[in-house]
Amino acid sequence: MSKRKCVFLDRDGVLNEDRSDYLYRLEDLVIPDGVTEALQLLKNAGYLLIVITNQAGIAKGLYDPEAVYAIHQKMQEASGNALDDIYFSPYHPQYSGNSLSRKPGSLLLEKAIAKYKIDPDQSWMIGDRDRDMEAGQKVGLKTIHIIPKTEISAGDFAAINLLAAAWIILENQN
Repeated sequence: MSKRKCVFLDRDGVLNEDRSDYLYRLEDLVIPDGVTEALQLLKNAGYLLIVITNQAGIAKGLYDPEAVYAIHQKMQEASGNALDDIYFSPYHPQYSGNSLSRKPGSLLLEKAIAKYKIDPDQSWMIGDRDRDMEAGQKVGLKTIHIIPKTEISAGDFAAINLLAAAWIILENQN
């Protein structure tokens, strides 16, 4: 079986608007314009779409894993079930100790790569934080940093939003 190509996606700040506190209530979920279109473009180009997200609010006792799954399900409905899987780290160093699953650790990426037989050379990580770029780079992914144009990117590429990132991927396929 040949290896598959994948786009790994951070959640908050990429698939939904980031909040100053934690997103765990469905009524607080805001999916920016262009996200659904971007996911469909990538899916139509043959990419697996896997969410890799830190969810420290679980370690802090603010919400439980079911809240993460409920938000994910709502994103699935909004995107026409484009997302193939979600991996999340429920840890925070100050509350539950260190974990390699928490980005910038790459354990969740490594698990997904093994499970889905993903080729890192054909795959990407899209995130809005330096830790997303670092995690992706550790496993050999090309990275796209979602940041305002005025900031310095830690990624291989920079984009203003997910739709711009999708076009970068489509223009730079192996």
